[in-house]
Order: sequence, then structure tokens, then C-alpha cells
Amino acid sequence: MLPSETGIDGWLRYAALPDELASRHPQYSTIISLADDQCSPVFTAARELQLGLSKILSQNVTLETKLLVSAASSYIVIGTVKTFLSAGRDEYENLPLKDDGYCLVCKDGKATEIIGQNDRGALYGAFEFLRFLSRNQLLPEMRISNPSAPIRWVNQWDNLDGSIERGYAGPSIFFADGYVLDDLTRVQQYARLLASVGLNGLIVNNVNSNYNLLNPINMQGLTRIADIMRPWGVRIGVSLYFDTPKGLGGLRTSDPLDPDVIAWWGYITSELYRHVPDMLGYLIKANSEGQPGPLTYGRTLADGANMFARALQPHGDGVVMYRAFVYNHHLDESDWKNDRANAAVEYFDGLDTQFEDNVIVQIKYGPIDFQIREPPSPLLAHLRKTPIILELQVTQEYLGQQDHVVYLPPLWKTIFNFDLHVDGQQSLVRDIVSGQRFNWSRSGYAAVVNVGNDPTWLGSHLAMANLYAYGLCTWDPQQSEEDIIQGWAQLTFGLDKTIVDTITNISMASWPTYEDYSGNLGIQTLCDIVTHCHYGPCPASQDGNGWGQWTRADAHSIGMDRTVATGTGNAGQYPQVVAEQFECIDTTPDELLLWFHHVPYTHRLKSGKTVIQHFYDAHYAGALVAQTFPQQWEALRGLIDDDRFNHVAFRLRYQAGHALVWRDSINNFYYAKCEIKDERNRVGNHAWRIEAEDMTLEGYMVVPVTPFEAASGGKAIATIPGADIGTAQCTVTFPSGIYDIAINYYDHLGGRSQYQVFLNERLIGTWTGDLEDKLGHDFSDRIDGHSATRVTFNKVNVKKGDSLRIVGRPDGSELAPIDYVSLLPPGIVD
Repeated sequence: MLPSETGIDGWLRYAALPDELASRHPQYSTIISLADDQCSPVFTAARELQLGLSKILSQNVTLETKLLVSAASSYIVIGTVKTFLSAGRDEYENLPLKDDGYCLVCKDGKATEIIGQNDRGALYGAFEFLRFLSRNQLLPEMRISNPSAPIRWVNQWDNLDGSIERGYAGPSIFFADGYVLDDLTRVQQYARLLASVGLNGLIVNNVNSNYNLLNPINMQGLTRIADIMRPWGVRIGVSLYFDTPKGLGGLRTSDPLDPDVIAWWGYITSELYRHVPDMLGYLIKANSEGQPGPLTYGRTLADGANMFARALQPHGDGVVMYRAFVYNHHLDESDWKNDRANAAVEYFDGLDTQFEDNVIVQIKYGPIDFQIREPPSPLLAHLRKTPIILELQVTQEYLGQQDHVVYLPPLWKTIFNFDLHVDGQQSLVRDIVSGQRFNWSRSGYAAVVNVGNDPTWLGSHLAMANLYAYGLCTWDPQQSEEDIIQGWAQLTFGLDKTIVDTITNISMASWPTYEDYSGNLGIQTLCDIVTHCHYGPCPASQDGNGWGQWTRADAHSIGMDRTVATGTGNAGQYPQVVAEQFECIDTTPDELLLWFHHVPYTHRLKSGKTVIQHFYDAHYAGALVAQTFPQQWEALRGLIDDDRFNHVAFRLRYQAGHALVWRDSINNFYYAKCEIKDERNRVGNHAWRIEAEDMTLEGYMVVPVTPFEAASGGKAIATIPGADIGTAQCTVTFPSGIYDIAINYYDHLGGRSQYQVFLNERLIGTWTGDLEDKLGHDFSDRIDGHSATRVTFNKVNVKKGDSLRIVGRPDGSELAPIDYVSLLPPGIVD
């Protein structure tokens, strides 16, 4: 049996190579660090090399800080260009290295030299060297690598009370009870993970900030966080609450042009730099989702950003990351010209030349909010003088919240590789972000990551592939997403071909699969956006709200009209070539059709299918692929440790069941909306399904479900309030045979109901409604698409005429609710 692993080391396990593979690599005798300061990333890199060699190759290598080696010895030297030159190594004087870049040199297959353009570059080179070793790859004679952009940062959405907004992996590793934690051990481990994939900055707190972050005790805590992360080359910054001068400073206003406010922020900034001398700057969310900002005081967004920028300027290279996520969340849907997607360009129009040089505008990759598919934000084409940060999301807020596997780089590549044709010239988003297109010296990437104190960091072992990939994609956005997942699988689970192929196949299929069963043709992720959950299916919530995430679905047609001719004009916010493409329905790609056009359900796609039939087919296809994920994973039993195998297997089985909930909810909703039948007669017809409300009930009652599509037939059963037990019973009318018995039920907050299922008097299985203890997504407290789930008992011998009985024992407000039972012959998915 393989030893258990928790996932705490992520991809930095440094699993030992078998002897026959280890023997292919040099036997190193010494590591020489050309820095003796133990806080230097170069010295940190040397110690990491020492650790990696001991674990990967079982080599106990000494660490020295002086360049004293013989020609015959096998050694590793690590330092910066400057320190190598100081040691007389003039051949490295003209290496083509950018900031944070590195060069690996392998001499005669024995000695290795790692040269960083700066301290961080040396550290990144060391981690690259260890990736080569861990994957049993021999080093090339010389490898030069430079990052695509200087800014490669992470945004944490941690709150001072220890909770994490859109965090699905336990409480914060930074804060609890209003203060920075005393024990920051996990912060050091996190910094190591970030550095290993070239990430060089971190915002420690939520963009929905609290002014008490800036009290004296927490400033001291920020010092401790920065001190821990500095040896790993990770600088920290903070998110600020715009009205902090009023809330913390006791001022009458937070007007960015008020002299007292300006002076107060100058003082606070000086205090922060006294505690964190290398602070990277401020992240600002203002005038968004009810937050105060400069518009609150009759000032422009530039006025607000510049106030912070000027406060930072005396202290070095600190920047203001001003989020473009500014919009009105009380939009009137009855006005067909209203469009949240227009907000970023409208709010920042005309401000490009008004920002201070140390202001960077941080723009979400799409115009709305981390949806399953969006076009690039048009604001990316409007800023020429003001550099930008492209904001991605590793935490899967709208994409299954880490309890559905969704490997994100294929989604990101649709943004990176999009040509915006600014001024009629090739303008790939990745070239804009890198600074290449407009000659920016400071630009790059940020991602909302939201690790928690769970040993898996993100709540799921497979979700960690997205953090690893984020680092590698920001370093080189042209790197193959398939190569990335293969490398991650090798580092995280092992070199066995079955392991690598299985994880690669599941991961590469996961994003299109989730898109198929959640929301396709550019209609957005059809989840519940009105509640806090953003998780389960609820297509009705996409309309009739002030948030502006609309589908405008009625009985005849669907989609946002974002054309200039008849709609909101959003297509016209793009440069001419792109605008003309999106303006015309014939040239708009089908995958973005409903983003830009309002069409009848009977509109024919380029595939020849109607929109509604595509919906039906895609949701069935996606849910079917999801059923294969646990089957594929089963091939890894015994090849990886039981703990991690079972952890992933449980989540993949859950996803397979919830994908069916998604499929039926979306298809039933739109079938009821348009009354156009599925050509294959699947929607609403389930030959192997027994509705719970049709069973003989004792202690149970039939309850309507809201929204109706979250239940098969719009109804479920729940125990009668006050009852200790409920039973639902029926006689099997299907032919005798071997069946999988699948039971769809609801597991919501408020209790942990217990269930038993019997065939005649034989107990087939038991389960508890305790997913809130096992999964990390946002749970609801009622019967709905968030709580709908499934349990399956496989290969049960069933005879026609058998009595099937489910016994439910309620707990608290969770009244042992059940939707339906399916008896599935081999190979059948209901």
C-alpha cells in the first residue's frame, strides 16, 4: 500500500525516482549559493535544491556559499548575473534575460549553473531544475527562460474574521477573529508554492475590504506575513476600503480631493511602508456592488486612483491596482439598452490619459464576471497609456466551486489568443497584457485564488492543477495547456503513464463538459446569481434581477442583443474588425451567439441545429461525459495512495450526479419556456425513473419545489414536520435483472438526515445527508438546484415485483427530502 498523502505539498512532493532512473542523473557533491543572506531568494533556492536532491535522487549534498569547486566535481552553483560576474564568470555578462528570467547551464552532463537576472530569477531557475529532475528529464545544455509579463500576482479574498469570500477550502491562512493569525506556518508553505511557478506578488485580503486591516496590531501582522514571504520572492500588497478615512480615521469625508483625506492616506501609507518596506501597492475596489468610491463624492475614477497613487510615489515602485469592476447592480431590465457588459468602457471612457504613472487598471477577462465563456473585455482595447492587469479566477466561483473538476487553461487560452485588432494591427490579448503591444513596463496578470487551511489548499486535489497552470500560463501564455496538465500530473501523482493519461484526459475534457451541461452558446453559466451561492442550476435567476447578468429568455426567443443596430451597442465597443464580426449574426461564432444576439429558439446554428435542440443535445452530451470521469479515475486505484484516490473519486461521483441535475434543470426550464420538444424525445421522459411523489408514503408528504426545474416533475417528498421517520415504498415493475439503484435527494444546510434503502427486507445501502462536511461549495438551506444530489448502489439483483423501500430519518430542518429513484440497467444513464 502506498503511503498516505494529504496534498499539503501540492506539486512539490519531490517523489523519489526509482534507482534505475535516478542513476541517469549526475551525483552532485555540492550546492554553492552565491548569496549567504538566509533571507535572500538565492539562499532559499539553494536550500530548496538541497531538499529536492535528497528526496528525488536520495543525494545528501552539502551547501556552501563560496565558489570553490574543482573541475572534476559535480556541483550546482546558483546566483544572479551580478554575483556570477563578481566571481569572474564574464561569459554570462550578456545573457538575454529580463527581470525574473533565468538561465540553466548543464556542463558536461555533470555540473549545473543556475543564473538569475535577479534573486527571484535564480529561485525560479532552481524550481525549473527540480521540475526537470522530478519528471525524470535530462537538462538541456542551456535553457533561457523569461516571463511574459512582470506582474504575476495572486489576489486572496480573505476577510479579517477568517472567512473567505468565494473560498471553498476552509478558513483563512492569514486572518482570524479580526487579526492576522499568530501561526503563519501555512503562509510560508503557500509562498513556496507560489514561487515554484513564478508568481511574485500577493494581495492578502479581500477586495471587499475592512478598514481594521490598517489598525496598529494588523500592521504588525502584515510585517510578519511580508517577512515570511520575502525569502520566496513574493511581495505583498493590500486591498483598501475607500471610506477608511471616515471609518478608521474619524474624518467627516473620504473625498479624494479633500486635503485632510489626502494627508490621512499619506500618513497611513507611510506607516504601511514602515512595516512593509517593499510593499507592492494597493488594490482598490470602489463604486461597485454598493461599495463607496470617488463617484460617491462627485469625483472621477481617476481622482480616486490618483489619490492613492500619489500617496505611494514617495515610497518606491508601489502601484495602485484599480479594478475596472465598476457597474450599477440595480439596472432596469425593462430598458433593452441597459447592459452591464458596457459598464467598464463607459466608466473608464476618456480617463486613459488622466491616471498617474503608477496606476494600473485591473480588468476581468470578460465583460461580466468569470462566466463559463465570455469574449474578452472590450476595455482591453481602450487603454493605451494606462497599463492593465488581466484578472483571472482560479477559485471556481461560477464553475463548480472545486466540487466539479474544471481545468481552466483551455478557457483562459480563448482570451489570451484573441486578436482585438486595435488600430487595425494584430493585438493578441496576451501581447497587450505583456506590455509588448503598447510598450508598457508594468503590466501583467492577477488571479483570485482563495486557498484555505484545507490540506488540499483549494478543497480538491484536482483543482490545484489550476493554480499550477496559472503560474505557468502567466510565465508563458503560449505554453500548451496539455503539456501543463501532464507535467502537473507527473509532479503531483506520479510518472506512471496511466496516471498521466487519465488525469490529462479528464482535465482536458472538463471545461467543455461543464460548459455543455451548465450554459452554452455564450448564454453564461446558468447558475443561481440572486443568492450568494453562484453554484447550482437556476436559469430563471438570470432574468428579473438588477445585476445585469441577463439572458432575456421568453417563450419565443433568447439571448442579449448587444449589436449597435438594434441592441445595447456592446459590439461597438470593440475595434472595428471585431465589432463588425460580432455585429453580424452570420460571422459571430456559435459559441458566443447568445452573448451578442437575441434569436428565436428555432434559429439555425452553423451546425444546422436549432438553438433549443443544441441546448438539449449539449446538456445531455455534457452530463454523459461527466459519468465517465469516475469510471476513468477507477483505473488509478492502487497506482496512487488511497487517501487521495478516494478524495478525488468521491468528488467525481458527486459531479456525475450533479451534472444530471444540471442537465434536467436547464432542459426542463427551457422546454417549459418554449414548449418545443426535444427531437430525440429525452427531455421530460425517463423510462427507468420512479418519482418519489408516486410512491406509497408514510411519514412523508409531497412538497412543491422552487424553482420547479430543480425537481423531477417539479415535486419532491419530505418528512412531515415533527415525524421521526418517513418511508416511501413501491413495487418494481421493470424486468428482472442487475441494476444500479440511483436515488436523487437533497442535502442542504440545517441537518444531517439519515437514509436506508431496502429491496424487500434486504438492506441495500445507507447514507447520510452530510455533504456539507465533505464538500466545499456554497450550500443552500433549502430544496433547490444547489442541494440536489445523487447516491448510487451498484449491481443490485432486482426481480420484477420486488418491494423497494426508502426510509428517511430527518434531522433539524433537513426533512430527509427525496426527488426520485432510478433503476438503471448496465450502460444506461437516465
